[in-house]
Amino acid sequence: MSAAHWVYLLGLVILIGTVVAKKNVIAPAIIATFVTGLVYQGSVTTGLGAVFNAAISGTRELLPIFIIIALVTAMLGAMRGLGADAVMIRPLSGLFRNGHISYLVLAVVTFLLSLAFWPTPVLPLIAAILLPAAVRAGLPVLGAALAIAIAGQGMALSSDYIMGVAPALSAEGADVPARMIADRATLIALIAGAVALAIAYFRDVRTKTTDPNAAAEVGAAATGPRRPFGSPAPAGEVSEAAVATLSPPVTENTVPQPKSKALLVAIAIPVLFAGLLAFMLLGRFTTLVPDVDEGLGAPLVGGTAALALVAISVIANRRGWLEDVGNHFTEGIAFSFRTMGMVIPVAGFVYIGLGDYSAGILGLPDDADAPAFLFDAVAAVQGHIPHTPVFAAFAMLIVGMLLGLDGNGWPGLPFTGSLAASLGDGADQVATLAAIAQNGASWTGGGTLVIWSSLIVVAGLTGVPVVDLARRLFIPVVTGLVVATGIATVVLL
Repeated sequence: MSAAHWVYLLGLVILIGTVVAKKNVIAPAIIATFVTGLVYQGSVTTGLGAVFNAAISGTRELLPIFIIIALVTAMLGAMRGLGADAVMIRPLSGLFRNGHISYLVLAVVTFLLSLAFWPTPVLPLIAAILLPAAVRAGLPVLGAALAIAIAGQGMALSSDYIMGVAPALSAEGADVPARMIADRATLIALIAGAVALAIAYFRDVRTKTTDPNAAAEVGAAATGPRRPFGSPAPAGEVSEAAVATLSPPVTENTVPQPKSKALLVAIAIPVLFAGLLAFMLLGRFTTLVPDVDEGLGAPLVGGTAALALVAISVIANRRGWLEDVGNHFTEGIAFSFRTMGMVIPVAGFVYIGLGDYSAGILGLPDDADAPAFLFDAVAAVQGHIPHTPVFAAFAMLIVGMLLGLDGNGWPGLPFTGSLAASLGDGADQVATLAAIAQNGASWTGGGTLVIWSSLIVVAGLTGVPVVDLARRLFIPVVTGLVVATGIATVVLL
């Protein structure tokens, strides 16, 4: 452990503390990046270059997420201009009867879809079709964001039972069948998710649901005083981004559209995305159509949203559709970077601690031995973990959560698998310890706890500030993981 390792770890602690303290994290991230580069190379120029290179790396890695948020936001903007959004969600009023039921339905649907396709590709579908209906039924926007994040980024991703990528990675190091890890990881994920959803419900949903006819009040909130960007919304207030996404104000320039056009789009968009979903399902579970390659789910959804934007604009305004498409796309890009841009410096600082990115950020040659500050720190404590089952279980949870700070969590699963093999006695114990670490890494970096993970997609599509969302998720998620690990220790070890 060099001085640069300790500086990097101190920077991580400061970032986490800044988030907990509800302060902006951009300045600490920039300073920590500079100091880490300075101490590692002993050069001011390296430190200065690291700040810029880290921002470039963060932007490069997060750009696909920014673009899909922009495209879906642009499509929703075109639908709002036509009035199709209100028509589309009307048939769902029977399903979303009130805010309490909407919370449960949103969580269940998100879990099932995310289990089959991973959360990020299906989030735009949920945001476009289910989220507006749930909010208009009385579910607070924050409650909706919590349900989606816990069920999708947490429960579904940490088990990865259908795709099986995460269990396979864990099994590489654990030398046990991936299915054994998957079974245990799913049980742990369901327990952790149930606890987290319950805590979030009683704290943020139960007493804050509104009357189903409160959409007008949400729209009225758009005329209130504007807050500085990045500042949290006062308790009970809907964020401006959520207002813009879910209930845009009517202006004097709004042109009434024929109901037939709105009805056409309201039917076509769900059918279009349902067809895309069916195509992906058929490719995954049958041989009728080609299987969609891993990682193409989000591009398919984004491309579909882009073409839908063009089609809706043509239907709404045949003479000025070119300008409408450009305006909606520009507004989508602006919304995406305005709400999510703050995570770029933070992600850049985290990446400086990962071997895959540190060489480029620190300006090292391609063949240089790049530092991996985060993995080195975890490996340094490996020999100090007691082999007692209860200590080993919670140590694996902590190690998994630390590795999840990379904003992904899965690259470290072979390492946690090998660590489980060294601590466990027999295949059952090894599989259980690997499953605990897999949950810790996935819930953290997959993610529900760090703002430089795919949690920014949930925040961007719901309009809840990502810092506020991560802060509100902390207690439910950590409590759920602790409870689930405790139960796994008693039942499975």
